[in-house]
Amino acid sequence: MDHLINKSVKNIEISGIRKFFNLVADIEDLISFTIGQPDFPTPEHVKAAGIRAIEEDFTSYTHNAGTLELRKAACEFVETKYNLHYKAESEVIVTMGASEAIDIAFRTILGEEAEVLLPGPIYPGYEPIIRMMGAVPVHVDIRKNQFRFTLDMIKPYITDKTRCIVLPYPSNPTGVSLSSGELKEIADFIREKDIFILADEIYSELTFEQKHTSIASFLKEKTIVINGLSKSHSMTGWRIGFLFAPEYLTKHILKVHQYNVSCANSIAQKAAYEALTAGINDADIMKEEYSKRREYVNNRLTAMGLEVVKPDGAFYFFVKIPDAIPLNSFDFALKLALESKVAVVPGSAFSEYGEGFFRISFACSMADLEQGLNKMESFFKKWK
Repeated sequence: MDHLINKSVKNIEISGIRKFFNLVADIEDLISFTIGQPDFPTPEHVKAAGIRAIEEDFTSYTHNAGTLELRKAACEFVETKYNLHYKAESEVIVTMGASEAIDIAFRTILGEEAEVLLPGPIYPGYEPIIRMMGAVPVHVDIRKNQFRFTLDMIKPYITDKTRCIVLPYPSNPTGVSLSSGELKEIADFIREKDIFILADEIYSELTFEQKHTSIASFLKEKTIVINGLSKSHSMTGWRIGFLFAPEYLTKHILKVHQYNVSCANSIAQKAAYEALTAGINDADIMKEEYSKRREYVNNRLTAMGLEVVKPDGAFYFFVKIPDAIPLNSFDFALKLALESKVAVVPGSAFSEYGEGFFRISFACSMADLEQGLNKMESFFKKWK
């Protein structure tokens, strides 16, 4: 019966991040710099709100788009933080994490042979959905542009089939962001074209030198903003995301969402309301610690002679494998794990343009960072 399975599903693969994580997970005494999950617990007051929801029997379906109080809180949050203005009644959908938001957005705006421009390297969660829609992912090599998907990189790839441009900033895997000026240039260019922007801003609360700017502040009418609480409030398992878009879009996206999951988890929605209101600045504590780790990791990697672009946000470094090491990124990462007990993600997990690199997550303790980087340094010295 295997021949009856949908070909578009058969032709996609499990994420390279997870594939490698599962491969090395059983190595004893392994220090892992792989999974992008905050090493902080969900804030106590947020957990308490979830417990209260259970105790008060808030365990039924909600409105398909989420409770109105949470949608209002989400709109107030992005207005306060990023100067974005959305109507709670009709321009925001509470989703089962940012992943579901991406899925229902693509399923609404893409058709057969539509082209989607993606910066390469990029998080692997977009391409499979695009392909399952019969659309075409078009990767743009941004390695020689400091990993920045700027207008001059985008222009040569625009065709009459281009229907969407993905701007995932701050970026996973590079940590790079675009400036306000760079985003405005893209917005001005796209304004008169029949092209959507999908702005994945899940790391928007984890920026360092510059405050996050959303391209929706320049081009709301064509932008779908994806956000959520996984990274900002260390709520990965609660699975609460948000999709913001103009009403003409959300009224159709909501139909896909409704047939997909009915509504987001009611208990998690209560916790999310607490996170966005009483916990509006909860990310600041994490960001301060991440900033210290970023400086430490940057100094260590630079001292090893490795080529890095210092991240603007998130909690990743995307590091070039030294030319002296004649291995592809998967074999390099496997050798590092087996010989030095340090796990990183091979760059090939982030499209063909990630080959030759590896990703380090610094969402782990300083003790693990110090020990793991010591082992990594010894590993590199062997090759010298």
